[in-house]
Amino acid sequence: MRLLLFSLVCFLLISFNSHAALSDVSNIYHEAPTLDGLDVCFGGGCAEIRHISINASEWAQVVTIFASKTDNATVERMQIANAVGMLETIVGAKIGTSADRAGTFNNSKFPDQLDCNDEAINTTTYMHLMQSYGLIKLHEAEDMRTRSFFFNGWPHTTAVMHEKATGERFAVDSWFYDNGVPATIVPFDLWKSGYIPADSPVRRH
Repeated sequence: MRLLLFSLVCFLLISFNSHAALSDVSNIYHEAPTLDGLDVCFGGGCAEIRHISINASEWAQVVTIFASKTDNATVERMQIANAVGMLETIVGAKIGTSADRAGTFNNSKFPDQLDCNDEAINTTTYMHLMQSYGLIKLHEAEDMRTRSFFFNGWPHTTAVMHEKATGERFAVDSWFYDNGVPATIVPFDLWKSGYIPADSPVRRH
């Protein structure tokens, strides 16, 4: 089932952007990122891939977000949301996507825009990175998921994680706001129903 879902998401990536290679997307999605080397996507459908590193001072900004140790999963979700935003800021300065705007369709004219597929892959990578370095303790990243598939709207993809203690799943969606804004984390079933934050610029598109 996981392979089927991942293959379907990749099919959508390739269908919307002929520049993306399935092997490249698969490699990024399943790699074990480290501070010394991780791949990030941008340009829509992972059309552009950049191999980057994160130095000690940059990573310290992420670690600071988790400075208050907690056994409260709600608090950790807030920390994860803020950390994803911080990593977007750090990475954006390296690959030229600092001006990435919320949404996709009305922003395609802007250079180095990220679509929801880029965002979902990168956010999954960031969560794996945070897990590897012991920052995320109460949650675990899953495969990304896509909603709609044209039946009741355009497909939209997100990163997903679950709370270890309860198994409750959450969407971790960084597409609803501009680069560097904390990710939106909501219960997955709510996201699956078509959720868009009330103040997201996407609603004005």
